[in-house]
Amino acid sequence: MDTHRNTRRLGLYAPLDPYRTGMLDVGEGHRLYFEECGRADGLPVVALHGGPGGGAAPAMRRFFDPRIYRIIIFDQRGCGRSTPHGEVRANDTPRLVADIEALRAHLGVDQWIVFGGSWGATLALAYARACREQVIAMALRGVFACTREEIDWFYRDGANRLFPDVWDRFTGRLSATECEDVLGAYHRRVMVEDVHERRSDVVEWARWESALISLQGDPAAAAPEPRRADALARMETHYFINGGFLERDGVLLEDTAHLADLPGVIVQGRYDMVTPARTAWRLSKAWPAARLDLIPDAGHAAGEPGIVDALVRAMDGFARRFA
Repeated sequence: MDTHRNTRRLGLYAPLDPYRTGMLDVGEGHRLYFEECGRADGLPVVALHGGPGGGAAPAMRRFFDPRIYRIIIFDQRGCGRSTPHGEVRANDTPRLVADIEALRAHLGVDQWIVFGGSWGATLALAYARACREQVIAMALRGVFACTREEIDWFYRDGANRLFPDVWDRFTGRLSATECEDVLGAYHRRVMVEDVHERRSDVVEWARWESALISLQGDPAAAAPEPRRADALARMETHYFINGGFLERDGVLLEDTAHLADLPGVIVQGRYDMVTPARTAWRLSKAWPAARLDLIPDAGHAAGEPGIVDALVRAMDGFARRFA
């Protein structure tokens, strides 16, 4: 384990376009958007986006040296360019793990590095439990294990004590009864069938998270884009109400024997208000082959300078080791 202050800042790799895009039919009415860029015969890495519901952004390609890596990103069920958009039916963690395996087989990848942040880290840990032999190494950012403690921190009592003004806006539309269970109340609201009826609720759900995501976040920032907010709110409430569809609370931090010899890097902002550092710390204690980079001047966002620096260093290190 290594906790240190970064001594220099690395930039992201230059923007690049995919050399291949496609839609993969995974059954039950779901089709996944995927893309590949970088080096077609390079070291495979799959990047798992956050949320759940966030979708894969082009910036996710830029943590990897395109001269070395075969960079694979995709939109999880119901997210981004995958179809149907915002669909929560036939959508749970075991299915997402199976989708990753289906994509790996479809692309002819034997083994790959797994990269994920926030919910993407949750999904990476779940995938590594199920498919350890297919994982060469993992790089995780802003670790979230989808425990009741973490969910309560963000939606019941914790973050609201540090951001009472933003919390007041987030809960101001709820009745006194609804405020007793904010997650449950929003889940009921964003699951109504009429997209127009739920629009203001999904936007407020996404606004709460976006206001806290960065160390230099702006609570007065413009409202999130409604279509993205719709998938985010529906998917997050669906997963969080169900404990991430994991077999028991805390399993990803307790069942870690398969990680013993798996190379890893954990990048965590010291002042992460979305997924506090305690989870990353606990994971590092249970994962002896992983290095913890605790970034002293960062929050949760992947684009903060110290986070970028640590993630690029991690992926460059894996490139030297495995390419």
